[in-house]
Amino acid sequence: MSALPPIRPDLALTEGYHSPQVEAEVRLNTNESPFPPPEGWSRDLLAALAEVSFHRYPDRPATELRAAVAALHGVTPEEVFCANGSNEVLQCLLLAYGGPGRRAAVFEPTYALHSHISRLTGTAVVEGGRTEDFRIDPEAARALLARTQPEITFLCSPNNPTGRAEPQGTVVGILEAAPGLVVVDEAYGQFSSWSALALRGAALRGNAVHPGLVVTRTFSKTWAMAGARLGYLIADPQVVLACEAVVLPYHLSTQTQLAGLLALKYTDEMEARVALVAEERGRVAAALGDLPVESWPSDANFILFRPLHHDADKVWSGLLERSVLIRNCASWDGLGGCLRVTIGRPDENDRFLTALEETLS
Repeated sequence: MSALPPIRPDLALTEGYHSPQVEAEVRLNTNESPFPPPEGWSRDLLAALAEVSFHRYPDRPATELRAAVAALHGVTPEEVFCANGSNEVLQCLLLAYGGPGRRAAVFEPTYALHSHISRLTGTAVVEGGRTEDFRIDPEAARALLARTQPEITFLCSPNNPTGRAEPQGTVVGILEAAPGLVVVDEAYGQFSSWSALALRGAALRGNAVHPGLVVTRTFSKTWAMAGARLGYLIADPQVVLACEAVVLPYHLSTQTQLAGLLALKYTDEMEARVALVAEERGRVAAALGDLPVESWPSDANFILFRPLHHDADKVWSGLLERSVLIRNCASWDGLGGCLRVTIGRPDENDRFLTALEETLS
């Protein structure tokens, strides 16, 4: 008789990644774009879907989409791999280069899925820390890499949930010290003043050699396509071939490929939204400076802060009572008492600031 076998022992106590959702008029907890995609994009997509032969499989290598992403960044299609959100990109990297007997290095606190997906793929996780202002200490990082020899080193820049982009010198130093791939997760890269893609471009021009550099991006944030699930990486063509070897056949649907391809025609609109969010980020940061909270500079579309004289759980609940939902990080390792707010539309940010001032008073 068939029976349920026990789950893998290393997963028995693992909790799946999730972002709890509750009803609120203002949702500023998951770092999504506060704006829907442009109306022109929606019209283009509906028209294109009417021409799709849904009884046929999608283009397995996503030829047109990869070419369009490559053109956006000035690389070749052979250096681009697309998948269902940057999380599937990370999974493919770990399936190809991680696994039993191999290690992935992370610097906590950082994006939880770097270590979560590592463990799902049987990859051991080695952890480095950060300074009090959530920076990576370059000397400590080099010592960790020399001691543990990881196959993959993850950097999140700007870092989630702390918001800080890593200085270029730190990234270059880690690239020079790492024995394997260095994956720079730039889910919020468009909000930052610099990108590790510049280092990749230098490598292509022959001015610098960082063959292990992998940069990942997503369409979820600035492209306002979180519901489409589309991400990509830019890396050495051998890394792309390795990801193609482990990804499931026809993993990227025709609809998703079309959505991404059409979105790239609206680069100007995307850049305008990034500018607006950045302006609002500055306004919210200034307002937080006038309240009894500690906050940290952000290069992303969110801000991390800590109430100085109030319990963070109670502040989070007080905001929710006023129908404003933000992310409660108070119990996360290295983030005791912290909360994270996504930058929304101007009216949503006003609601948040008013609710926070009332809660703190």
